[in-house]
Amino acid sequence: MTGLLLRIFIKNSEDTDNPKVRQKYGMLSGIVGIVCNVILFVTKFFAGIITGAVSISADAFNNLSDAGSSIITFIGFKMAGKPADTEHPFGHGRIEYVAGLAVAVAIIVMGVELFQQSAERILHPEETVFSIVSVLILAGSILMKLWMCLFNRKLGKKLDSAAMLATSTDSLSDCVSTTVVLLSLLLFRFTGINVDGLAGAVVAVFVFLAGIDAAKDTLQPLLGQPADESFVNRLEQLVTEDKHILGVHDLIVHDYGPGRRFASLHAEIPYNMDMLEAHDVIDIAEKRVKSVLGCDISIHMDPVVTDDEQINELRKLTERVIKEIEPSLNMHDFRVVKGPMLTNLIFDVLVPYNFCMSDEQLKKKINAAIREEQENCFAVINIDKSMVR
Repeated sequence: MTGLLLRIFIKNSEDTDNPKVRQKYGMLSGIVGIVCNVILFVTKFFAGIITGAVSISADAFNNLSDAGSSIITFIGFKMAGKPADTEHPFGHGRIEYVAGLAVAVAIIVMGVELFQQSAERILHPEETVFSIVSVLILAGSILMKLWMCLFNRKLGKKLDSAAMLATSTDSLSDCVSTTVVLLSLLLFRFTGINVDGLAGAVVAVFVFLAGIDAAKDTLQPLLGQPADESFVNRLEQLVTEDKHILGVHDLIVHDYGPGRRFASLHAEIPYNMDMLEAHDVIDIAEKRVKSVLGCDISIHMDPVVTDDEQINELRKLTERVIKEIEPSLNMHDFRVVKGPMLTNLIFDVLVPYNFCMSDEQLKKKINAAIREEQENCFAVINIDKSMVR
């Protein structure tokens, strides 16, 4: 069914980096959500009236809130597809994240309200009436929500969309909560035990927790999360395809919404390379990244001395010392300043935020290890924090 819908409504559906294609995906997801959730609300509200069960009515209004969330998703993707303008030179892609956050907030609010209603029913229970029609409605609802979960998950993974994945999570929680409601109705039918209020409270908790998870997923890119490891590895691979680029460091990736990433990094090239040739190498690398990843990138050239045997030996010594302290640490921008009595080794060390030592402790340890082997050398160290995972 999902594949059929994509073929009917979205041309070039594989071009997911294209903002216009992403916009069509989001609008399709929103329309499907609106139609399905309105149908579920109407049928469950009818079932709630027949049975008098607060848990079914709560589940119905949960679907109504989902319809509202789908409207937000629809509007969010439509606005996210707008091109860049004077006030938003990086486009409007982050509106997709804002839409996902709005969906999450709506889910959380609905969870709180449903819990209050269910608590009232626990304290003041009311008689419910069993209906086979209600059982069929709830069973059909579970199947429809399961399909919606799979539908949005497939689209969300295809687009790497936090908003769609949040909607998928919400649909899965709806499956669980509706199952609880159905079981409580069957329990009443065969045992006479009325757990309507308790079932409604369970539904509310599932809804609330789903909202919290969805909010976390949409807040991370808004706050500024590290770039994905696979994206970083692919980008570095593309830049270093040219043999003249010896290494890269200081990579920073800015995310302005799906398909709108901008990056900058430093590329190491031989210091004695012709300036015009070096410029062409960097220019071609930038174009290569843009054509493959669709990511605009600015590359800064860092000259590296490669033909001085003493400097090369000191670089190897420093790299070995750092790797012996912690294999995940990396060094770059290595320079040597020789004096009459002391040689300064000047370099940067890339350190993760959760590293076990403080910056000063790490500097002292590196310096002590270097001076054990080269007593006339002193390390001048700048600590960099990793901007990627």
